[in-house]
Amino acid sequence: MLGNGVIGILSESTNKWERRVPLTPSHCARLLHSGRGKTGVSRIIMQPSTKRIHHDALYEDVGCEISDDLSECGLILGIKQPKLEMILPDRAYAFFSHTHKAQKANMPVLDKILAEKASLFDYELIVDDNGKRLLAFGKFAGRAGLIDFLRGLGQRYLNLGFSTPFLSLGASYMYPSLAAAKAAVISVGEEIATFGLPSGICPLVFVFTGSGNVSLGAQEIFKLLPHTFVDSSRLSELFGRARDSHFARTSKRVFQVYGCVVTCQDMVEPKDPTKRFDKADYYAHPEHYSPIFHEKIAPHASVIVNCMYWEKRFPRLLTSMQLQELMRKGCPLVGISDITCDIGGSIEFVNQSTLIDSPFFRYDPFNNSYHHDMDGNGLICLAVDILPTEFAKEASQHFGDILSQFIGSLASIREIEKLPAHLRRACIAHEGALTSLYEYIPRMQNSDSEDLSQTFASSHSNKKKYNILVSLSGHLFDKFLINEALDIIEAAGGSFHLIKCQLGQSENDMSYSELEVGADDNAVLDQIIDSLTSIANPNESFGSLKEETNTLSLKIGKIHKNGLEKEFDTKMKPVVLILGAGRVCRPAAEFLASIGSIRSQELLKTCIAADFEENNNIQVIVASLYLQDAEEIVEGIAHATGVQLDIMDHGSLYKYISQVEVVISLLPPGCHRIVANACIELRKHLVTASYVDHSLSELDGAAKSAGITILGEMGLDPGIAKSSGITILREMVLDPSIGFGVRDLEFSGLRDSGSSLLVRDWVCWCFLFAADVFVLFHD
Repeated sequence: MLGNGVIGILSESTNKWERRVPLTPSHCARLLHSGRGKTGVSRIIMQPSTKRIHHDALYEDVGCEISDDLSECGLILGIKQPKLEMILPDRAYAFFSHTHKAQKANMPVLDKILAEKASLFDYELIVDDNGKRLLAFGKFAGRAGLIDFLRGLGQRYLNLGFSTPFLSLGASYMYPSLAAAKAAVISVGEEIATFGLPSGICPLVFVFTGSGNVSLGAQEIFKLLPHTFVDSSRLSELFGRARDSHFARTSKRVFQVYGCVVTCQDMVEPKDPTKRFDKADYYAHPEHYSPIFHEKIAPHASVIVNCMYWEKRFPRLLTSMQLQELMRKGCPLVGISDITCDIGGSIEFVNQSTLIDSPFFRYDPFNNSYHHDMDGNGLICLAVDILPTEFAKEASQHFGDILSQFIGSLASIREIEKLPAHLRRACIAHEGALTSLYEYIPRMQNSDSEDLSQTFASSHSNKKKYNILVSLSGHLFDKFLINEALDIIEAAGGSFHLIKCQLGQSENDMSYSELEVGADDNAVLDQIIDSLTSIANPNESFGSLKEETNTLSLKIGKIHKNGLEKEFDTKMKPVVLILGAGRVCRPAAEFLASIGSIRSQELLKTCIAADFEENNNIQVIVASLYLQDAEEIVEGIAHATGVQLDIMDHGSLYKYISQVEVVISLLPPGCHRIVANACIELRKHLVTASYVDHSLSELDGAAKSAGITILGEMGLDPGIAKSSGITILREMVLDPSIGFGVRDLEFSGLRDSGSSLLVRDWVCWCFLFAADVFVLFHD
């Protein structure tokens, strides 16, 4: 059936808004009327659809057939994945499958393709000789995303008491064409240029993140308004002029908007002040950089248009706590158009996608609440994940213009070896078997399917004797570097376990994987490391990314020896998980890991009356968002291991907590609720060093039902300070003659440091907080 020249086009069924088509009637006409000898296409059969952007009759007019039955088709095309029952044996399929990076959610589609002995071509993998994708919708997402947001911006400003020309805009899908939508934006721009915007919302600054197609599409719409682009370094100067008293007195209206395009060098800076930002180094070692977007850019933004790809190993663009602080300081931020629609991604509070016909939610950072209206505190957010289909006609035309150039080869050639190189590379499976470029998928799939809760134990027990953590970053999949790396490991007799995989989403984005590599012989492990190093770029700076697109960045952890070492036998020892990597973390890890030693036993015996069991060593796991931070914390500490963990990754958090007895959260207070909920569900005890606020207090009943203890306010502050306060109160109750003033409560030993006032006030606050009584202050 393959190569018979008959093309089928699926009726899209994944989303009611999906109206795009891989080929328009005009493309079909050219393919059919030019003759099979020239195009390789003899027939085109369309599944009927009443929502497709082009009516069935238009396809019939150019010679296409309309039928639900595609059994006569050798090549079947779609935009999104078809339903599994639509995959027929011995056919070739082409659509966006999102399977070549072993994405777990999409594996059923690939499994069905293989089971039916079918072939699969992925549009995402059709690239030119420079690795640039030929088939994509990025610009259309950017265009629709900004138009939709401008409409919502007008509604939001109206609720804030400002009338703006943006109110007249419709959503992108409401216009019959992209040209009509642009004309509406131009009309808004003319009104701004003529009548201006209220000075109370100006300067109106749009910050665009990233420089790819999505960002370019959004900027294309923005440029239809009267505008000026400002360098990121001049944003504070722009706001300084706007807030100048003379400006405020003389300018009642402002007749333009401002734009600012920022890339990663505007979002982070090296932790080492002697170093300059280097993009390649940042991609390879993001842990060496600190976020600055919330300090340098966000305070001056009215609108953030988020167009950049983000991975968990990078600092977030905006955390919820950073946003809360910005709003508290009076930041003019009104809303965010998250065109990437990255749930829980670079903008932390974006926890949901929205619909084309209901594209906004309102987020109130002060109480961390979400609302589906335009009234009230906070900011609005657009997070639609299917934006290009709002311009279905133009997007389909653009897509078909490119696809129709090589569709004939796909339709008429059965032997994959005879296909052009760019199509061979895009073939994931052929006649029920993975092609050589994608043979790594089951290896990654099998590794990824292993329970992460066993990662810690298995990496030090029943796998290989010597194990090491290897981090790979680069164009691992689109340049097939992952194949080479895995081949090296297995050819040497080693094994690998996939710990983490972050996937690049465009030709300019790198992917990142963490592998636990093992071998029974240390010399074999050294050989694997040497071989991996040989395919990595030996130049520390990695040169220009554009010139070094085929290079691999390699980061090697520390070798852990397995065997019968008692220190890694987690099944025989209690395990404590410490979340966080701040200054308090290392002393806690040192103390816990030392329990069982003579010194720690003597120390504990002075604190508790009961006998302490000898040699009751505790295994400590320190988890941090960045692996390097965790490894630095545990360096030199026996019985302690550092791991990477993002608590927002629900699965990983639960799997790590499931393998321990006690969790100690040294994270910011706002994170404790997330950890506490997991501990309650898994029936694990939790200790924190933060004040017990309302969000934790209301979990009291659930914790009791689960039979666990959630112990807060441990440590010097606030634990000891509060305990001291309670002791004093008890003395006062027992002897009413005892009285004292606020000035009596201070640590005199700190006076010389100049911090006496701060400490005194803080201890007083702790005392009064512990007292929970009415207090009358006297000057």
